[in-house]
Amino acid sequence: MKKPKVPNTYVIIAFLIALCAVATWIVPGGEYLTGEDGSLSYNATPAVPQTWQVFSAVYQGFVKQSGIIIFILVVGGAFWVLNSTGAISEGISKFISKVGKKDKLVLLAITVLFSLGGAVFGMSEETIPFVGIVVPLVVSMGYDAFMGMLIVYVAANVGFSGAFLNPFTVGIAQGMAELPLFSGMGYRIFCWGVLTALLCIFILIYASKTRKSPPEETAAGTQAATLKGKHSLILLVLLLTVIMLIVGVTCWEWYLPEITGLFLFMGILCGVIEGYSANRIADEFLAGAKDILSAALVVGFASGIIVILQDGKVVDSILHSMQEGLDGTGPFASLSAMYGIQAVINFMIPSATAKAAITIPIMAPFSDMVGVSRQAMVLAFQFGDGFTNMITPTSGVLVASLAMARIPYEKWAKWVWKGVLALLFVGLLLLIPTVVFSIKGF
Repeated sequence: MKKPKVPNTYVIIAFLIALCAVATWIVPGGEYLTGEDGSLSYNATPAVPQTWQVFSAVYQGFVKQSGIIIFILVVGGAFWVLNSTGAISEGISKFISKVGKKDKLVLLAITVLFSLGGAVFGMSEETIPFVGIVVPLVVSMGYDAFMGMLIVYVAANVGFSGAFLNPFTVGIAQGMAELPLFSGMGYRIFCWGVLTALLCIFILIYASKTRKSPPEETAAGTQAATLKGKHSLILLVLLLTVIMLIVGVTCWEWYLPEITGLFLFMGILCGVIEGYSANRIADEFLAGAKDILSAALVVGFASGIIVILQDGKVVDSILHSMQEGLDGTGPFASLSAMYGIQAVINFMIPSATAKAAITIPIMAPFSDMVGVSRQAMVLAFQFGDGFTNMITPTSGVLVASLAMARIPYEKWAKWVWKGVLALLFVGLLLLIPTVVFSIKGF
């Protein structure tokens, strides 16, 4: 019997857009309105059934995600210029010859570093260029591209889920829930430690099963690797770019415009150091942008899903129906339901900030009524938002990271879904103590 073929990413997105358009004909409309005192109230309104808008929604999706789309194209072009110099391949060979049997220690160190980035300052879009740097590194060490995604993108999302200082989840959610900023940090640090430790264990197991050659062979084959003077300078530029990225994001509140400009400058400077003419730099840049164009298109198309639901006036009504379904449940059942709602909503509203603005003002007073602490409710929000980021097709950051790793979305979804379910289950277990025990800050 012939095995069914997995649909193309664009086919999956088109199906979801059509499905959401059908939903606008069935689901009642509604919207949350913000009062003068900042409180939210739900009003039933007529839905706006979507028909031909399934096509115009794609345009709106591109407009909505224009920042990330431009970022993908520029970073893709910049890295193509960098890779064309040969400095990366030489640097990787030299690095592997030095690492030898310590490769697993390097994997764990990178994992903890990016997990901390997610936990402390909400590292998200910033992971995209790092995927482009780390994936070639781990592939040259004998691993696959999935390992690169694991130690960068997944690690950052695990940290994002168990964050203790992330201003975009913990800070905003606690502020809206009228809780002291970053209170309850002790248990959040514990949750982050558990989640990161489990990821590290999985990485060690996966590394043992997937490495193509033992460290001795890899090192032996690269002992003679040497770096040219200009290639050393190019790698120094790459290192300084990474440092500037970290400093800019953490200290100067850089976002997509500044990061895009930084990597564009890096690509041009690397071309100049290599001795390329202006035309050669432009040609290499365009080749890189062309190579990654399909990923940029996916981001725009996927955003059309959200546009259909929002224009159809059904997002808020779906959320309100979920909230009503919690009435009459016990503390743990209510907390579990709130956790599940946040996970489901993440497929429609991947932005943590937007989701917090809509859901926290509703969940906070409701958690008081059912005997669940507001801290536990915020933790459920964190887990529900973070874990499903790793699989939702509406996440521009995920699609862009997969593009940098050269992994098709359908292949990634097939590979990662069991891990997402496992993390969701672990998150549920970590919520139990917040209901059963008296935890400081909770």
